[in-house]
Amino acid sequence: MQAEFRHYHYPHTFVLESGTSLPEIDLAYQTWGQMNAAGDNVIWICHAFTGSQDVADWWQGLVGPGKLFNPENNFIVCANILGSHYGSTGPLSTNPQTGEPYFHAFPDVTIRDVVNAFELLRQDLGIHTIKTCIGGSMGGQQAVEWGIINPDLIQNLILVATNAVHSPWGVAFNESQRMAIELDKTWGESHPKAGIDGMKAARATALISYRNYETYQITQARQDHSLEKTLRAVSYQRYQGEKLAQRFNAFSYYILSNMMDSQDVGRNRGGIIPALKQIKSNTLVIGIKSDALFPIVEQEFLAKHIPGASFQVIDSLYGHDGFLIESGLMTKAIRLWQKLQLLEVNPMAEFFRELERL
Repeated sequence: MQAEFRHYHYPHTFVLESGTSLPEIDLAYQTWGQMNAAGDNVIWICHAFTGSQDVADWWQGLVGPGKLFNPENNFIVCANILGSHYGSTGPLSTNPQTGEPYFHAFPDVTIRDVVNAFELLRQDLGIHTIKTCIGGSMGGQQAVEWGIINPDLIQNLILVATNAVHSPWGVAFNESQRMAIELDKTWGESHPKAGIDGMKAARATALISYRNYETYQITQARQDHSLEKTLRAVSYQRYQGEKLAQRFNAFSYYILSNMMDSQDVGRNRGGIIPALKQIKSNTLVIGIKSDALFPIVEQEFLAKHIPGASFQVIDSLYGHDGFLIESGLMTKAIRLWQKLQLLEVNPMAEFFRELERL
């Protein structure tokens, strides 16, 4: 069973939260598996900052045959967000009004705009119920926003290493990255590689927030006391910048960093807490104990104010990136929550399951 890469075109004006608009939008997306006759087996996965619709690539520990999210009995959807690099309308796309790429003219897009675009795609696919919507980091920001925009749509909402409003701490990290891009002498130019060296420095800055002190102490420890060799942490930072430059562009990086900063579910809704209380989904919030970028207090806040939400903590060496790396711990946490839900709905179900095992 192979995943299918698809393309959705919305040929009408798409009005953004800021009041500006895009003359039309495209969403590149991937589906895996088949929607059943009841339409109740949809898994929608929201990707993070520089992720793509190819969820089996960046979350292969959770998605695939025999995995937690199995395309053999689920219809899995992941869409590339507006402003990104992987086929959806973004800064390198052609503006149909000018016939030229947007580049610096691409407007700011918010998390709420992304979810409104998802709503158009969902309707086009004939999806009326999402069994499970899951996202980590900026993907989690999308998922929680969707749970508020359309409270009756998502049955099960899983929010991982994310928040209801982006913190001043997170904004400061993002602004530092944007400053690095702005200092690139090519950033003012209009071509796909403009600002690319600045983006490499930005990515190196980001990696510090994605991991933590203990991560670097173990994975990038000094190998000897010589001054003649490049320190591992130095080569690692440069490698990560070069690696991203092979697959991304500075325009999208800049736009998406601003998008993350836009996260505030309370905007025009009477505040953060009233907004979260609109969520009707069965909700699991997962925090990572060592997360420096989205500290665990932010997930505690979500769990406290989303009605009936459950909260679990993953103890990982890898900081914020633990949501991508710790597939086993993630699977265990989600399956435990699913089991507890089953017991709440039907306490005898697990009893009979145990009888079948005997």
